[in-house]
Amino acid sequence: MNNIRFCILGFAVFLLFSCGASPNYIRRIQALEEGVSNPTTIEELKDAIGKYEKRVEDIVGAQSQTGIWYKILATRYIDKAMYGEALDALRAAIQYYPSNQNLFYYVGVCAGYMAKSTLDFGEGDYKADRERYLGLAESGYERALEIQPDYSRAMYGLGVLYTFEMNQPEKAVPLLENFLTIQTKDTSGMFVLARAYYMTGRYDEAVSTYDRIIETTKVEEQKKDAMENKELILTFLYGEN
Repeated sequence: MNNIRFCILGFAVFLLFSCGASPNYIRRIQALEEGVSNPTTIEELKDAIGKYEKRVEDIVGAQSQTGIWYKILATRYIDKAMYGEALDALRAAIQYYPSNQNLFYYVGVCAGYMAKSTLDFGEGDYKADRERYLGLAESGYERALEIQPDYSRAMYGLGVLYTFEMNQPEKAVPLLENFLTIQTKDTSGMFVLARAYYMTGRYDEAVSTYDRIIETTKVEEQKKDAMENKELILTFLYGEN
């Protein structure tokens, strides 16, 4: 009996893909597969609902697991610095989880690395490729912040992108200022903000930020770098003492 049912379903699937099947025909095939056809009584309706709910749960569960696997695959690629492959896996994962801020954050990270690695090998328009990756990185970080406005890692990542890669420090400043209201002792964020202040001509604020680093950090190398950068700005402003 099971073999007969399998043959019927196999033939039905063949017809479904070889001919343009109507919605009514598809519903008949579904009814055949589930053993439910035109339920009328309360018991039949409850039985039909239960069978179709189980089918939906199975499909959703399988899709959810597939999305999880793509997320894991992306992180494995990132761990190995295989950023192009990671972007492909992230794009697939986003199809299953379009509101996951972490996926969009990692799109920003990976696309940023791909932009930095884009060189002129004499084939194609490498500048266009670089701009495309930079635009993808920017949109990835922005989407992550749309989903979670206080996502500090995305603020920092976008601030770095604007300051060092896209030469738009004026856009970085408010992001990094907001970042430091959340991560108040993050000296990496302070260094990037100080650089963005300097690039936008806000020298006094850059000096104050370097002072903040000097007061905050316990890492002697960071303290030394902050003091040297501060002295360079003061020399630029007031000349040699």
